[in-house]
Amino acid sequence: MNTLYKISSWVGSHVMWLVIVFAAIALILPPTFSWMPTNTITPLLGVVMLGMGLTLRLSDFAPIFLRPKEIIIGALSQYIIMPSLAWLICKEFNLPTDIAVGVILVGCCPGGTASNIFCYLAKADVALSVGMTSVSTLLAPFVTPALVLLLAGQTVDVNAVGMMMSIVQVVIAPICVGFLIRHYCSSLAEKVTPLMPMITTLAIMFIIGIVVSRNAISILSSSLLVIMAVLLHNICGLALGYSVGHVIGVSEAKRVTLAIEVGMQNSGLATSLAALHFAMLPMAAVPGAVFTVWHNLSGSIVAQIVRKRAERKE
Repeated sequence: MNTLYKISSWVGSHVMWLVIVFAAIALILPPTFSWMPTNTITPLLGVVMLGMGLTLRLSDFAPIFLRPKEIIIGALSQYIIMPSLAWLICKEFNLPTDIAVGVILVGCCPGGTASNIFCYLAKADVALSVGMTSVSTLLAPFVTPALVLLLAGQTVDVNAVGMMMSIVQVVIAPICVGFLIRHYCSSLAEKVTPLMPMITTLAIMFIIGIVVSRNAISILSSSLLVIMAVLLHNICGLALGYSVGHVIGVSEAKRVTLAIEVGMQNSGLATSLAALHFAMLPMAAVPGAVFTVWHNLSGSIVAQIVRKRAERKE
């Protein structure tokens, strides 16, 4: 079992490179993953969310009540900045409908679980990060469908109710199950939790593999457009999140936390929603897959820069 724990730890610390390798394999050799049906994406994302639930304790929700101002500002920033940026990028770049829907889906999703890891690596405010991720995720069944309907409803049919139910099933339910296992079966959770970095990373890599392999030709033909949109969305989100922290006058650690939380989305959810509700637009799932690859890279870079700067000051 110790060997598995070591492998899991190694996988968890090399997420960025593993994701890039899987994406490259799927792009160059599509048959490697194209045999997997697209409806596999949903249970795979459920596994990722289960892993998040297993890491949660009751004490993790304390910041929500102890620091409601920061949490509320963070959640509002998440759901105002990223959807607005997505809409502006779609308009300015005049993105094709399927890619635009994918970018908007990414922008309207809650914060990603990886943000907590990068906040820890950056020596930022991890408690605030967990609180913001938890709140934006709990709001997602209501806010995400409403925002997608508002921003994309004039272009394509958006089933807001169906999307809400999907988020409950794919995100909220697995998180609740993981949380209950942690709370009521702590001995089981202690054995399983160290394996979750490996399991969740594999799930994310297979999600990316399925999406990229099924859209390899389209990605290669429009790769520059998608990559530019995703990079601009993420970088502007990071910068504006940091700026919000500066405007409200919080500490440097909290500014970094806001930057990472706002800039990093649950792109796995965006990919799953695209596959479930926009199957008629195959490329709609691609921005989510590209964002997953990129935000692991950008998050790692930001965490490393901030950490080194903090160490120099110390």
